[in-house]
Amino acid sequence: MSTTELGNIDATKLDRKRAKAIIAGSLGNAVEFVDWAVYTTFSSVFAHHFFPPGNDTAALLSTLAIFAVGFAIRPIGAAVMGAYADRRGRKKGLVLTIGLMAGATLVIGLSPSYSQVGLAAPIILVVARIVQGFAAGGEFGTASAFLVESATAGRRAFAGSWQQVSVGAGILIASGMGTIVTTVLPKSAVDNWGWRLAFVVAAMLGLVGLWLRRSVDETDSFHRGESRVSDSPRPGNAFVRMLRDHPKAALRVFAINIGGVVLYNVWITYMPTYAKVSTGIPLNRALLANVIGLITFIVLLPFAGMLSDKVGRKPTLMAFSGGFLIFAWPAFRFLGGGFWTLLVIQIVGLVLLLGYSANVAAVMAEQFPPEVRATGIGLPYALAVAIFGGTAPYLTTWMTTSGHGNRVWLYCAIAAAIGVVVYLTMPETKGKRLD
Repeated sequence: MSTTELGNIDATKLDRKRAKAIIAGSLGNAVEFVDWAVYTTFSSVFAHHFFPPGNDTAALLSTLAIFAVGFAIRPIGAAVMGAYADRRGRKKGLVLTIGLMAGATLVIGLSPSYSQVGLAAPIILVVARIVQGFAAGGEFGTASAFLVESATAGRRAFAGSWQQVSVGAGILIASGMGTIVTTVLPKSAVDNWGWRLAFVVAAMLGLVGLWLRRSVDETDSFHRGESRVSDSPRPGNAFVRMLRDHPKAALRVFAINIGGVVLYNVWITYMPTYAKVSTGIPLNRALLANVIGLITFIVLLPFAGMLSDKVGRKPTLMAFSGGFLIFAWPAFRFLGGGFWTLLVIQIVGLVLLLGYSANVAAVMAEQFPPEVRATGIGLPYALAVAIFGGTAPYLTTWMTTSGHGNRVWLYCAIAAAIGVVVYLTMPETKGKRLD
């Protein structure tokens, strides 16, 4: 066999290895977000099982407050699990995060009710949700580092875009499970055991993701970083090294995500509810527009990643932030035009959002060397989500109900303007050596 033929065989094996890594990373991430999203999908069904009877509204508010606890714990998970993945490897970190998430999801599905164990029921729910938030915080940075490190230099944004594809797919799967369970089963069955079935199925999907992640190889980039740490006179913890050696990069990652997480949460998570509250459009119609927009967004994400790999991170990020700076006012000005107008606004906004979501994993990974990469991605991102993303629905609702609904567009435009400034001043990292 000639040298050329051997080289072609090796290249084919390498391409298969990379493809397997992307599939395992993205499918595992999707499964993890199914586990995360199934909580909100069924929260209005199971809430009264965990709290004293007599006030279903208070029970639901308490359940949603526990949901918020999961977001609050994410930065801690990002710091701890990111450091673990930087020290022990991406593969071990991903196996641990999905194991924690699936285990906590199973606990919720099998947990006793308030009528059976009293106050222990909400305590179990809180602890399980804390574990879910801890795992979700560690998942983003580790999965992003793993996907980007598994790609060739010219396809990093394409590989990283699958992280966002899998997040959207996980949310859709959880919503689909909710639709199937509530449609197929009578209401009494859904209330008694149907919601538990959804949590158990989600946990079983986690075992599939666990198997996928155990079957992939560790990235070469991690091994190179591991060698540098072992030779370093000041090795330290990855969290300490990130703050000590890469504070500007960490601050840049935080700033990169301010506009992105605000507009992502407004357009993908909250727009149906906002449209219903502010314009009176039926919620089912608003949700339909959201689902159509989300499917369009998921399908286009890898192509947007390919575009970023071709033209660069800054042009595509600027298209996102500059586009929203122009689009924010007309989007909210004409929101009351009915279903078709809402659908157009959803799709245009999500197409603009591609410039952020297709880039975010790659551009953050390119800010750090491998020995601190999972921590450097995960912690600043989790802080940006907790501070800006998690508050976006609350602020837009407060503005609408307080008579300031006509200024919501300004809130989105300011977030976009911050993005314009950050993206204009950051260095272009397309083609940068990852290690």
